[in-house]
Amino acid sequence: QVQLVESGGGLVQPGGSLRLSCAASGIVFRLYSMGWYRQAPGKQRELVATVTRIFKTNYADSVQGRFTISRDNAMNTVYLQMNSLKPEDTARYYCHTFTDSDYWGQGTQVTVSS
Repeated sequence: QVQLVESGGGLVQPGGSLRLSCAASGIVFRLYSMGWYRQAPGKQRELVATVTRIFKTNYADSVQGRFTISRDNAMNTVYLQMNSLKPEDTARYYCHTFTDSDYWGQGTQVTVSS
């Protein structure tokens, strides 16, 4: 049974930083790409960043240069380091992987506000 459990969200002021974590279980973690998505109220879920099994990364234009995705295969965990946060980054952030089907975590809320 695949499980993805996110943590690390919270309230932060504009310009601040947060690091999200996603712990995976039930998969051979090192074999699969991992991704972070986000969904703001009234908007569609959108891709934030992905990292492949060979550590190739991809970012949405809106976060390029501010966010960094990384993975630790020994810990079965993927991270999202978010710097220079903006109010428009406010959303629920979800961890994702695809093995035989799509798997999502429950999400963690990030609120950027003064």
